[in-house]
Amino acid sequence: MNRKFIKYVVAYLVALVNCVAVNATEIDMEIEQVFTPRLQLAYFEIQKLRLDKARTLLEQERSREPENGALVYLDNYADMYYLLISENRSAYATLSKYEDIRLATLEKMSDNSPLKRLLMAEVRLHWAFAKLKFGNEVSACWDIIKAYRLLEENQKKYPAFVPTYKSLGLLHALIGSVPEQYSWVARALGMTGSVEEGIRELRLVKQKDPFFGQEAGLIELLLHAYTLRLSTDQFRELKALPAEHPDNLLLHFFATSVLMKEGKSEQALAILNKAPRSSAYIAFPFLDYLRAEILLQKGQYQSAYTNYVRFQNAFKGFNFLKDSYFKQFLCLWLMGRDQEAAKAIARVGTVGKTIVESDQYAAKFAESYVAGQVLAEQKVLFVARYASDGGYLSEALETLDDYSEASFSTMANKAELNYRRGRILQKMGKPEQALTYFQRSILLTNNTNLYFGPSSALQMGYIHVEHSRKNQAITSFKKAMSYKKHEYKNSIDNKARAALSKLGS
Repeated sequence: MNRKFIKYVVAYLVALVNCVAVNATEIDMEIEQVFTPRLQLAYFEIQKLRLDKARTLLEQERSREPENGALVYLDNYADMYYLLISENRSAYATLSKYEDIRLATLEKMSDNSPLKRLLMAEVRLHWAFAKLKFGNEVSACWDIIKAYRLLEENQKKYPAFVPTYKSLGLLHALIGSVPEQYSWVARALGMTGSVEEGIRELRLVKQKDPFFGQEAGLIELLLHAYTLRLSTDQFRELKALPAEHPDNLLLHFFATSVLMKEGKSEQALAILNKAPRSSAYIAFPFLDYLRAEILLQKGQYQSAYTNYVRFQNAFKGFNFLKDSYFKQFLCLWLMGRDQEAAKAIARVGTVGKTIVESDQYAAKFAESYVAGQVLAEQKVLFVARYASDGGYLSEALETLDDYSEASFSTMANKAELNYRRGRILQKMGKPEQALTYFQRSILLTNNTNLYFGPSSALQMGYIHVEHSRKNQAITSFKKAMSYKKHEYKNSIDNKARAALSKLGS
């Protein structure tokens, strides 16, 4: 079993219903019977991250019909969200014992019901996501394979049963975006799919299924945000979701995260400020981390530092801890408090894990700093980097105004200067100027593991696509994937491969 493939598949969450093998009306009635009004309410409470209220509703329903398949599914759904957000290891050890029990209960459902295979697949996917979060990769992989086979069987037996395509669409899209060097593993396991196929299936659910449609729509938005690119209409839809659902904390979180990723941190902050955070919702310290990130981008270093402390004090998990101490270092370092900064960077090696790319980068930077390889000349590059990441473009460009390659003593810093300038100009709508700086950055990073080269190549690919230069785009995306062992390889390769797939290459 290829561990890199296992990690990759989840690092990411139609014309297939023409042959009707079962009466769709009867299926809809069955869904309504199993997902009683109380259970439907619990489902949407879970999505809002009001888990206590959802569990109260589930307990009320349990007294009426304890082995209802939908009840089992929702128990599992709530547990998944709790584990993914809390990263509570003791809770994971306790709750993971329920997987087999719940699958055994669902196994008792009629083989003639498409809900049986759907709910069993959903439970397996919930546990796959949780297991990957907690490092149980091999078991997670088997859950994904078994879920895929259940959904595929459901599709063949009941092609008119639309809910099947929510998770099948997600898996098809993820499989379709697997880097070429790992795709043979998926094929060997009998798993096929493409990004385009997955998107079509998710849109079908969004259009045809009033119950699972919102979840399918959100998955589609996230796939575009993290694998493809969001359109203008999708941006508008994403920003509207929190206002349309002001009591949904999950939608506020997703909108904030995606807008930050797209360099629209000021808009993200406005949504984050309106996110509900009463005791009715699950504790979500990561929101303090996101606020700190935006304040760092804005250059409000003391306020950012305080929010990182708030995150660290409340969070009991293991991801983004190294990164948060690295960011505290930056806040102090950029304020000229170098001695205090040194104490913060020393904490990086003592906390958390290196599962996510941000923590991997933090660990690598801390080693470089201790080894004396971090220079004061890099401060201006960090200021420009985070301002640009947040969409504060004028401020970022102004920061670099008085600097040239001659201002820096190392090839790495010269390459980064060119990449930062190129990225800022690209975001400002000056793509042809940006290309010059990206090309220079690639030249300076040849035969290195610096991520500025592959990042530049990826952005060049996007620019060529926008200007209908297909051949140049393909060359750029392949160049981006050719770099080895840099800290953002997974995400850059993923985006480049998805772009190539869309170009038919």
